[in-house]
Amino acid sequence: MLHLIPAPLHRLALKIAYRIRERTRRASGKARDGVTVVGRDFEGQILLVRHSYGPQQWFFPGGGIADGETPDAAARRELLEETGCEIDGLKLVGTFEETLSGAPHTAHLFDGVISDMPEADGREVIEARFFPTHSLPEPLSPRTRERLKLWQGRKS
Repeated sequence: MLHLIPAPLHRLALKIAYRIRERTRRASGKARDGVTVVGRDFEGQILLVRHSYGPQQWFFPGGGIADGETPDAAARRELLEETGCEIDGLKLVGTFEETLSGAPHTAHLFDGVISDMPEADGREVIEARFFPTHSLPEPLSPRTRERLKLWQGRKS
């Protein structure tokens, strides 16, 4: 149904919803648990996205876990929604507690291999690309840098 809304109007609605969600988290002290996906291609490059809302920085794909949804199902869904990609060998790297918009938040970090070419939908995601880990784009979000360190630490 959302695909019937013109893309520019959809992007505006996402910007407004983002601001409302931030304020709601601060006021309620509650944040939905979330997932982050570190998707790698066969050459070891990692997939990053830029959203049409929020800070204009690069992030790993991810988002909130819906009611009744498992973290791994949420990771697959978010990756597919944001990039059109499916993932093989999805593995939980770790779960950690953090603060998101002033509210406690449980984050689940996943890893896997993507054989598809990412495609931004032009609505929620305006750019989705693979990058070598030694040459990441700027600005990279601080939260993405933290997750990258955790992901790299799992390899040791």
